[in-house]
Amino acid sequence: VLFSDDVDDTSDNTWGAPPSKSSAAAPAKKKMNRWANLNPSIKARIVKEAQERAIRNKKRREPAAAKKRRLHSQYKEMESQSKREKYVRRDLPVNSNKRTLLKDIEPGTSLSGKVISLTKFGAYIDVGTEADGLLHVSQISRDEFVEHPRNYLAPGDEAEVRVVRVDPTQKKLQLTMLPEEVLDEENVMKNLEMNPDEDDRIQLDEIEVDDELWGEIRRVTDYGAYVEVGSVTRGFLHFMDHPSWEDSVGAHPRDIMSVGDRVRVWVVDVDGMLNRIKLTANRPTGLPGPRREIKWV
Repeated sequence: VLFSDDVDDTSDNTWGAPPSKSSAAAPAKKKMNRWANLNPSIKARIVKEAQERAIRNKKRREPAAAKKRRLHSQYKEMESQSKREKYVRRDLPVNSNKRTLLKDIEPGTSLSGKVISLTKFGAYIDVGTEADGLLHVSQISRDEFVEHPRNYLAPGDEAEVRVVRVDPTQKKLQLTMLPEEVLDEENVMKNLEMNPDEDDRIQLDEIEVDDELWGEIRRVTDYGAYVEVGSVTRGFLHFMDHPSWEDSVGAHPRDIMSVGDRVRVWVVDVDGMLNRIKLTANRPTGLPGPRREIKWV
C-alpha cells in the first residue's frame, strides 16, 4: 500500500517523503565540524593544493597565444633578474672626482680592486682609477692554461693586482696577478712603457695558418709555453706539439722547454675573437718540402 486514506493513521512510515531540513543539514554540519577540528597546517596544505590544482586546470584551458605571452613575460623577468644579480656595485661612481688619474699611476704599483665584468679574453677590474684595468687571461695563472676567466674569477670578487702598463692618452691600464719573480723571469717589468708604435707588431689578421715564425719562450706552464712571436698577442705552444715530447713522454713541460729558448714554430690556428694564436714546433706535413735537383751521372 503506497498511500492510505486513513486520516488517523499515525504510523511512522515516511517512505517516499522528501527529507526534512534537519536531516539534510546534519551531514553538512558534521562536515563543518570536521573542517573546524583539523590542524591549521593541514588546512593550509589542503587549500594550497586546491589552488595549485585550479591553476593547473586553468593553464590546460589557456589559449596558445596567451600561453606564449605568459612564457615570454616570465623569460624576460628571469633575464632581468639575472642581469641585476650580475651587476656589481662600485665603491666609487664612475665619474667621481676621488678616482685616481692614470697619469698618476706608476707601472709596478700594487692595487686592490673589484672584478666588474668577465670577457673571453680577460677580466675588467675597478682599481679606483679613471678607467678599469684589463687583466688578460695569460696574466691570471702561472702554471695553468686559463680557458676562460670565469674558472678563477667572478663579478664582485676582490683581486690583488699589479700594474704592468699604463697609457693615460688612450685610457688603457694593463694588470697582472702573476708573482713578481715570474714577471722578472719574463722581462715584463723591464718594458713598462706602453709601446706607442703598437701598429708595428704583427696583427692577427696578417697571420695565416701554416705561417712559419721564430719566437722566444716567455713562460712555461703545466700545459705548454707562451711564445713571443712579435704579434699583438703571444702564441701558445702545447707541450705535445714540441719535437722533444716523443722522447720525453711523461715529463713536465719545464723539462723540455725553458724561458728564453728560441724556437721555430708554425701557426696552427688564429682566433681573432679570443685573441689567441695556437702554435706547433713540428713542421706541418702538408707544407711542400725543399726542392731537390737530381743529377744523372
